[in-house]
Amino acid sequence: MAKRQDTKKFFENLSGAGKSIGVLTSGGDAQGMNAAVRAVVRMGIYVGAKVYFVHEGYQGMVDGGDNIEEASWESVSSMLQVGGTVIGSARCKEFRSHEGRLKAAHHLVQRDITNLCVIGGDGSLTGANLFREEWSGLLEELVQQGLIDEEAAQNNSELHIVGMVGSIDNDFCGTDMTIGTDSALHRIIEVVDAIMTTAQSHQRTFVLEVMGRHCGYLALVSALACGADWVLIPEMPPEDGWEEQMCQKLSESRSRGSRLNIIIVAEGAIDRQGKAITVNNVKDNRADKKRLNIIIVAEGAIDSHNKPITTDHIKELVVSCLGFDTRVTILGHVQRGGTPSAFDRILASRMGVEAVLALLEASASTPACVVSLCGNQAVRLPLMECVQMTQDVQKAMDEKNFEEAVRLRGRSFENNLNTYKLLSYRKADSELPNSSFNVAVLNVGAPAAGMNAAVRSAVRVGITEGHKMFAVNDGFEGFYKGQIKEIKWGDVGGWTGQGGSILGTKRTLPAKHLDKIAEQIRIHNINALLVIGGFEAFECLLQLYEARTSHEDFCIPMCVLPATISNNVPGTDLSIGADTSLNAIVETCDRIKQSASGTKRRVFIIETMGGYCGYLASVGGLAAGADAVYIYEEPFDIRDLQSNVEHLTEKMKTGIQRGLVLRNENSNENFTTDFIYQLYSEEGKGVFDCRKNVLGHMQQGGAPSPFDRNFGTKIAAKAIQWISRKLKDSYKEGKVFANTEDTACLLGMRRRAMVFQPVVQLKDQTDFIHRIPKEQWWLKLRPLMKILAKYKTSYDVSDSGQLEHVTRVRPKKVD
Repeated sequence: MAKRQDTKKFFENLSGAGKSIGVLTSGGDAQGMNAAVRAVVRMGIYVGAKVYFVHEGYQGMVDGGDNIEEASWESVSSMLQVGGTVIGSARCKEFRSHEGRLKAAHHLVQRDITNLCVIGGDGSLTGANLFREEWSGLLEELVQQGLIDEEAAQNNSELHIVGMVGSIDNDFCGTDMTIGTDSALHRIIEVVDAIMTTAQSHQRTFVLEVMGRHCGYLALVSALACGADWVLIPEMPPEDGWEEQMCQKLSESRSRGSRLNIIIVAEGAIDRQGKAITVNNVKDNRADKKRLNIIIVAEGAIDSHNKPITTDHIKELVVSCLGFDTRVTILGHVQRGGTPSAFDRILASRMGVEAVLALLEASASTPACVVSLCGNQAVRLPLMECVQMTQDVQKAMDEKNFEEAVRLRGRSFENNLNTYKLLSYRKADSELPNSSFNVAVLNVGAPAAGMNAAVRSAVRVGITEGHKMFAVNDGFEGFYKGQIKEIKWGDVGGWTGQGGSILGTKRTLPAKHLDKIAEQIRIHNINALLVIGGFEAFECLLQLYEARTSHEDFCIPMCVLPATISNNVPGTDLSIGADTSLNAIVETCDRIKQSASGTKRRVFIIETMGGYCGYLASVGGLAAGADAVYIYEEPFDIRDLQSNVEHLTEKMKTGIQRGLVLRNENSNENFTTDFIYQLYSEEGKGVFDCRKNVLGHMQQGGAPSPFDRNFGTKIAAKAIQWISRKLKDSYKEGKVFANTEDTACLLGMRRRAMVFQPVVQLKDQTDFIHRIPKEQWWLKLRPLMKILAKYKTSYDVSDSGQLEHVTRVRPKKVD
């Protein structure tokens, strides 16, 4: 069992007493901005600082008055699940002028605000940095004009700036993800999934326009997530003759029985000559053979005479010239709308807390920084270095140096692009490498959303590598029964968006059936094994590895991919399926909380799945704004329960008359969900009433989230490439023989990298009785949840994001 960690450095050492923090959102809105504002306000108040809303972005700072308003703890209640930005955002030309910045400085000094948290894009953050550089000069002017006195100027002599990037485009270098990107992907995939259902009924082509301006991230990742036939992005324009190539590819897709073709084009897509790719470029030269085209065009597309190209004009053009039944879908601001995803809420909350800590630590010599996400770590990077790198991307694109633009976008972007290329085009048999290897793929354990995307990726990459791929139905139970058959490229079409496990999955471990499994390996000449599943999959591979001494048939390369909603597999920070489950939990919590809007003073007790692993409860609680979360890893007793009841009683007196408590299903054998419900009901009599809800298996169901689709796709592709290398290395004298530790591995995400780890080496890191890793990174998020729920707790700032020396980290994107 994981113990409570001893903290070395507490947030109390960074007191905010006597300090004032202003928080504003600027530029285009993005889902998750409100979660960031909420975190800044509550963390700021928690450390003793005054926090002010700056309404309407820089315009509100320039105008002053009621636009700068002191925030209270209660004023950010119910903001977490709201899209857009509650405090408003506006484009402000006046702030770009010296006179406008002088007004803004005056209004800040009037309230002694010398710490600014700016949530916006690179333009907003650049403006904040300029404001900081001019600050001392602006104060001098205000003194000379008699608007402030010398004492006020001296008391407000330093302005500290911390930025957070809120942009659905994910176009800012230095962070893996910007606030709002994941939610925008959710909106896109919801639309694509809906379109695919209607397209199955007709012979149609759809063209989807997605946002992103000069960044193709949304287009690229959504193409990966839906298995699109064609994608056009500004960073990598198609080569000459792409129209013919695209039509040929769609023709081949049609000939293989596909009823659906999807083309995704980023709104700023251009060819290699810099010419905009519009709908009239994307023509089908196959007459009536095509069943579907999807053309995506920039919302600001114009012709050579600067005349706007409207969607009506595009439709008329396609119908009149080609005669196709064509539908155009412009997603537009739908992508900015809706409730933020679980990922964006957690990201924004972590960044908001980190921003406050950065402001408290800032000195006169500290450069303006931006809070970024690197892997699963919140870090601080020099703001202007990140801005410069972002501008370098655009410069490279303007100079038509597209390879450099892709490189500057970062390793993650490049890997997405390479994976898409790998999966999007089926090579002719004559083009495939010469391989005589057979690779089997199977699912083990409970179903997890994203499993099918991983299987699809594995099958197609395996075929591209020249292997013959075999699918095993119903896990190792199906394996020993001989439920094994070859699976082809077209067999996995459309699998990316399917939930559950199409192959079928069982919890059966191989130990009792080793002889039969070995026999099936011989019968089908299986040379390598890819197991996709949860804790049972890890145990299965461990058993097969340990059986190598008695069964030579298991001396083949074997790899396990973690796929479980519980996220309890050792050797990885994240598992396929956990993100989808988190979103299901958060959506349900939102609905439950909303149901209380007409019924005052109500507390909800919600039970989540996860076995003994508290990941879903803890991270779901942070994303849903829970007041308390009970998990196995952090022991609790009756005194803790009583303290939580008292906390909720006090909360009801403040005007926030709603409570949310999450309990992991195996958190405590005695303090059951029923017990906690009855305790809260009894102790809360006269103050609040209670309701309970057991979420159950709805947490496993539904279509996979964009993250799980892409995580499954990329991790499976990487695993098959690893298997190919191991097969080549272990093939000697006409047979495969692999018996070393490093030929039976788990592929997991550790901090900022994908790592292959021998399963036998993970044994010591595992609590097999409770089926959890002995160390779990997400436990560091629990103090965050408690602080944002107004509990007095210790917060280890050394865990919050490597505060020491992080400003010397070079800004870069990672996979």
